[in-house]
Amino acid sequence: MHRRGFLAAVALAPAAALQAASGDFSFVHFTDPHIQPELKGDVGTLQAFTAINRLKPDFCLAGGDLVFDVFERGHDRARLLFDIYARALKELQPRVYSVPGNHDVFGISNKAGVPASDPQYGKKMFEDRIGPRYSSFTHKGWHFIQLDSIGITPEKGYRGFIDEEQMDWLRRDLAAAGRATPIVVTTHIPLVTGFGQYVGVQPERIAGIQIVNAKAVLDLFEGYALKAVLQGHTHIREQVEYNGCQFITSGAVSGNWWRGLRFGHPEGFGLVRVKGGRLSWEYRTYGWQAAAGA
Repeated sequence: MHRRGFLAAVALAPAAALQAASGDFSFVHFTDPHIQPELKGDVGTLQAFTAINRLKPDFCLAGGDLVFDVFERGHDRARLLFDIYARALKELQPRVYSVPGNHDVFGISNKAGVPASDPQYGKKMFEDRIGPRYSSFTHKGWHFIQLDSIGITPEKGYRGFIDEEQMDWLRRDLAAAGRATPIVVTTHIPLVTGFGQYVGVQPERIAGIQIVNAKAVLDLFEGYALKAVLQGHTHIREQVEYNGCQFITSGAVSGNWWRGLRFGHPEGFGLVRVKGGRLSWEYRTYGWQAAAGA
């Protein structure tokens, strides 16, 4: 087509069609790499990042449990793991937006021997080494919200919980985004999942598997265009669709903590495409083979 003809065709094209074309993009949701020097977890994470680079996504959403483990360990192990992750992250070409997982929260277990007065205690180390514990950004007309789902309990454990500070921030963030803007949320611990039913989790353990105030969180999205919630933590692939929203759990980069399949789910990550205003997800493996006897 001659340039004049091309320009005429563009001028006559419906505005909505042009907007949809300009808004098409892809991104990767990877979660639970649990990077560690043991079981070649550092090698596997780099292999996953190489596979992600080949896809050339616009950006990545990192779903937590980036390291394994600073929850129950002290300073030396924590520095080692975050340093290993930082080196791996330099090899990942797209920009990465992250949320914390329970294994990224420093020293809160009694096993760690870290006092609550330590300046790096809790989520401060994650914030210093990775970034803010919750945040948002907009890309090509879509709004992305990253939530911190790790509630620290008085017993020095954790539960799935969105705290009031975040809830207040989320109200303001949603109001600024507007009701017509399509929204994607990332959280480590799932907002909606059938995992407990799949594997028979005991009721007293559910708070460690899913966000306990999920309804209150989801109520804030009433009247907004929530399209997807991207989740981690359970190391399984899962899609639950409810009322126009996809609740997607993108397996785990580490599979069964670098020991092979987790309930039959292989190591991998989610590739998400946005085309014509619609969001689709597929799970991508990257060829990892766990060491024999791992």
